[in-house]
Amino acid sequence: MKPILVAGATGNVGSQVVAQLRARDVPVRPLSRNPPADGVRGDLAKPETIAPALDGVDTVFLMLSGPAEALVPTVSLLGERVKRVVFLSSGAVDDALAKQDNLIGAWHRTVEEAIEATGVDWTFLRPHGFATNTLGWAPSIREDGVVRGAYGEASMTLIHERDMAAVAVEALTGDGHAGAKYVLTGTRSITHAEQVRILGEAAGRPARWEEISPEAAREAMLARMPDFVVDTMLSGFRAMVDNPGEVTTTVQDVTGRRALDFEVWAADHAASFR
Repeated sequence: MKPILVAGATGNVGSQVVAQLRARDVPVRPLSRNPPADGVRGDLAKPETIAPALDGVDTVFLMLSGPAEALVPTVSLLGERVKRVVFLSSGAVDDALAKQDNLIGAWHRTVEEAIEATGVDWTFLRPHGFATNTLGWAPSIREDGVVRGAYGEASMTLIHERDMAAVAVEALTGDGHAGAKYVLTGTRSITHAEQVRILGEAAGRPARWEEISPEAAREAMLARMPDFVVDTMLSGFRAMVDNPGEVTTTVQDVTGRRALDFEVWAADHAASFR
C-alpha cells in the first residue's frame, strides 16, 4: 500500500489521523512545518516544499492552515499528482449560499472549489464546533474556576478530534466516500455554561460561567484572534442562543460507532484544566 500523506500531522486532528491510520497498519507520511522525526517538512502555502513529499503518494489528508488563497496553488499541485483528497473543511460552509455569509465558511469553500476543479476524488469533512476550542478556557479554570464570556446560553454540538479523525480515516482508506460532504457534530447541543461545568467536573474542581457584555468579550478575544474571526464567532454564538446547533449522525453512519460525548473529551483532557 502506498503511504498516505497527512498534512497538519502535529495538530489536534492531524495527529489523530496519523495515529489511527497506523493502528490499522496503513503506511503514513506525516507532513508539517515542524514534523516529527519520522515525518517530512513542508508548508502548505509553498507548493515547492510539498512536491517532494508527494513521491509515491496518491491519497492526501488536507486542512486549511492560513488564508485560503495561499493553499490554492498546492491544491493545483495535488490535482496533478494524486488521486484522492480528504479535506478538513468547516461546518460554516453553506451550500445554499452562492456567497458564504461568514469569512470562515468562505475560506473553506474557496478551497473546496479548488479541489473540485482538479478532478480528483474528494471528500469534504465539515465539522461544527471543535471540542478542542474549549482549551482556550484552561488558564481561567485553573486560575479561579471562572470562565468569563458572552452568550453563555449559546448551545453548540462539540465534536471530539478522535471522531473527526475516525471519519477521515474511513474516507482515506475505504470506498464509497468520493463526492461526500460529511457534516460532523458531537452527540448533543451543549451551552457554554454547561461546557464549563462539565470541564470542571472532569478536572475535579468547580468551574462556572460568568456572563460579560459582548463588547467586553470581543476586547478579550482580540488579544488572541484576528478581528474577523472574533466577529464571526460572536455572531455565531448570538445566533445559537435561540437556534442551537443541529446534531448529525454522520460519525456513526460512517464509522459504525456512536460519536463520543463531550464528557469523554473532557475526561481525556482533564489534566489541562487542573
